[in-house]
Amino acid sequence: MATSPAHTVNEYIAGFPVPVQKRLKQMRRAVRRAAPRAAETISYRIPAYRLDGRVIYFAAFKTHIGMYPVSASIQKALKELAEYASPGAVATVRFPHDRPIPQALVGRIVRLMIEERRTRTRAKLRARSRPK
Repeated sequence: MATSPAHTVNEYIAGFPVPVQKRLKQMRRAVRRAAPRAAETISYRIPAYRLDGRVIYFAAFKTHIGMYPVSASIQKALKELAEYASPGAVATVRFPHDRPIPQALVGRIVRLMIEERRTRTRAKLRARSRPK
């Protein structure tokens, strides 16, 4: 696993064994396909994607790739996420290393996160513009 903090997503990925690098690249591709205009950065020492605010983070661990935050409403909307639920962790899904990365599902998560973010932003703007 990575020993020193990465400054780019490429550096982050390069810090892992080749099999994990392949899985991280699959995650990255799925996120980039779903959000091609999202800014890619490192935040909290892991890959992060922003588009009108935070969209998604992912990180490699010994047994899985974690993805967060995945809101409760998205977890309810995407029933297939139940098999990737993280026991005891809120807003997290885990993709085990012994199973393929569900790239289409990752893409749906990202698109829903973007829409959720935009909906919250619009609601905040409407609340600010209301007369008191």
